[in-house]
Amino acid sequence: MKQNIKRMYKILCLILLVFGITLFCSEYAMATTVENETASDSTIDTGSDSSDLLGITISTDSKGISSALQIVLVLTVIALCPSILIMVTSFTRILIVMHFTRSALATQTAPPNQILVGISLFLTIFIMSPIFTQVYQEAYIPFSNDEMTQEEFVEAAAGPLRTFMFNQVDDKDLDSMCQIAGVTTVSSREDIPTTVLIPAFIISELRIAFFIGFLIYVPFLVIDMVVSSVLMSMGMMMLPPTTISMPFKILLFVLADGWNLIIVNLMQTFKF
Repeated sequence: MKQNIKRMYKILCLILLVFGITLFCSEYAMATTVENETASDSTIDTGSDSSDLLGITISTDSKGISSALQIVLVLTVIALCPSILIMVTSFTRILIVMHFTRSALATQTAPPNQILVGISLFLTIFIMSPIFTQVYQEAYIPFSNDEMTQEEFVEAAAGPLRTFMFNQVDDKDLDSMCQIAGVTTVSSREDIPTTVLIPAFIISELRIAFFIGFLIYVPFLVIDMVVSSVLMSMGMMMLPPTTISMPFKILLFVLADGWNLIIVNLMQTFKF
């Protein structure tokens, strides 16, 4: 109960922090817009080209508008960053497999949730670093140099992520999502919208993660069965088998170098 209260308190503090940053940036953008309008009013010119209205030309500051758009873009990315991290990267599969590993060991809170999330986060950064580098070079640098528009930036940034998701997704899940979305004619990957690709990718990730979790559970289940049979034969029916089997599970896991086996083989399941 106390952990839930602390977790809710942290979430509330995070929401308030994001709200405060959004409010501050919006006020800054409004102040910048007002300053630009004031500056444009002071530069009124008559007798200009055919686009003038009643002979009055109002000049605007393009730098102010671009900075306001950049602020909105940054705030949008910050707000969607957790969802993007969880839904379109390898984070989901890694975290579920880590949770299954801890449950199979029956160690309850060892390692704790913070450790599992941290491991999953850094493994995700390691796996996705080539894709993030490609997004930075092909999308962010040209956009920061004003070589592409905002729409072109979004399309260029989504390209490497779409390629990664297409390499992981199962064709069966992709066909199911296309049927639900009403996408009937598909000749290439470009014809599949991102709103259809992401749900199919999530379903595929969940299937693969649960299958890996099943494979992890099997050897530890054998240990539980052996320990339970030995206790039953000795007449120790009141002694919980999990209490006796947990040290043997940890011993087997350490002797087999379990963390190395799980993490290395888990990272090899991703296709590039």
